Amino acid sequence: MNILSFDIEEWFHILDNEATRNEAQWGGFETRIHRNTDRILDLLGSLDQKATFFCLGWIAGKYPEIIRKLDLAGHEIASHSTYHQLVYEQSRDEFREDLRTSIALIEDITGKKVRAFRAPGFSITENTAWAFEILIENGIQIDCSVFPAPRTHGGFSSFRSSRPALISIGGGRLKEFPINLLDILGYKCIFSGGGYFRLLPYPLIKKLMNRSDYVMTYFHPRDFDPDQPLLKELSYIRRFKSYYGITSAFRRLELLLRDFTFIDLDMADRLIDWDKAETIDLK
Repeated sequence: MNILSFDIEEWFHILDNEATRNEAQWGGFETRIHRNTDRILDLLGSLDQKATFFCLGWIAGKYPEIIRKLDLAGHEIASHSTYHQLVYEQSRDEFREDLRTSIALIEDITGKKVRAFRAPGFSITENTAWAFEILIENGIQIDCSVFPAPRTHGGFSSFRSSRPALISIGGGRLKEFPINLLDILGYKCIFSGGGYFRLLPYPLIKKLMNRSDYVMTYFHPRDFDPDQPLLKELSYIRRFKSYYGITSAFRRLELLLRDFTFIDLDMADRLIDWDKAETIDLK
């Protein structure tokens, strides 16, 4: 099962960067989301490929035509929060309000229920598991926020599954599609999206894909935009991680979509027998 998903955000929505941290700063940056999203849509259309798009509420409010275009093309629309903030830097009330705003903005455009969510930076951690309760109380049925390994933005390394599972918390249940991992010589290998997809050689990605029976991809429009401006405030390491491999990434994406069969999150949900899925009890 290979799931295709994109996080719809601007090129400057980079986490942990003071120059792009909040909405008040974003107006000073060039807009590139239209051309970058259109390029992805054109590729998917040429291959008759459907995907799930996790969209920022900020994008939906500022550029509703993008959400309409995604919806008209038959793609699933989900929430990626409103203001692209790390969950572990928010209070419960801040997270709840941000989530509700994103859902309302998207649903007002599509007229369809938002069923799925992905946190910016996969930033739901052990200490912010309360976020799952807030997702459930706001009608979210599927979450894709768990990164079951350590990472820069926290990760959820104690989450014992890197396959679809049910989360039980606060008397509610939530379907979780975590990022997939492969254990290679004791090392947890991630390869299915973002910087990992740009950094690793494509033959290696293809080999890892062939070894995996569950893959959750996560791409961003900026991953395929070699002409985007350089954020000079980034450290050399962050600059390398954020920009390496962008020139060839779109061609690699096309190869990936031609080499493997993908489905969207909605189809994946319907194919899984949830009565047989593992249940993760969280407090």
